Amino acid sequence: MTVADGSDLWLRRFHPAPDVPARLVCFPHAGGSASFYFPVSAALQNDSEVAILQYPGRQDRRNEPHVDDIGELADRIAPLTEPLFDRPVVFFGHSMGAIVAFEVARRLQGRGHTPAMLFVSGRRAPSTHRVENVHQRDDDGLMADVKALSGTDTQVLGDEEILRMVLPAIRSDYRAIETYGPEDGTVDSPVTALIGDDDPKSTVEEADAWRAHTTAAFRLQVFGGGHFFISSRAAEVTQVLREGLRGAVAVG
Repeated sequence: MTVADGSDLWLRRFHPAPDVPARLVCFPHAGGSASFYFPVSAALQNDSEVAILQYPGRQDRRNEPHVDDIGELADRIAPLTEPLFDRPVVFFGHSMGAIVAFEVARRLQGRGHTPAMLFVSGRRAPSTHRVENVHQRDDDGLMADVKALSGTDTQVLGDEEILRMVLPAIRSDYRAIETYGPEDGTVDSPVTALIGDDDPKSTVEEADAWRAHTTAAFRLQVFGGGHFFISSRAAEVTQVLREGLRGAVAVG
């Protein structure tokens, strides 16, 4: 389907599937872009129409102003996703994307739309707090953190021209997530938290604290790996999402 009001700019569909019974909406991590989720879209195209957020300031939107506030980003995204709710919708966000997905879900339920399930990956709960100021570091310091998380291809990090294009988006996203919260809000969607057992950005206990942010069921799944376990354990994560989508369809 084509959604009005400029959502084609925000929501990317690499494998349109208008006849499948569910939708999966993916929210990228800090500095991430829609293309990161291309493999997920390909793997799940028979189970779901996958719509992926493309935030301003990256790839084909690189000339647009960045949004460095989570609340503002969620305010802009929420109305664009409303037309997707003609069938069960599942949200999946990784790292910063988990928080954006949570905040969009909060706004949508106030509009009468509740995601059938919310998957929050690689991110501690909104009510937890750490003092973080990576966004205030110089370029070398910022990139050192990104490299430590292995969230961006090292070939990209070594290409000065590409690096100049992506660095402002990375810094803006880091500012957004590092100045967020803590928040104690809840969603009415069931929540599944996914976490790597060696993630420097969240302990298992901090991920487990997501249970306080849903009025519905909660599940915690721990994977071997660091912050980007969703890449190193891609097949397993994809299967978890597939099961969630099928469950959402079964519930209706």
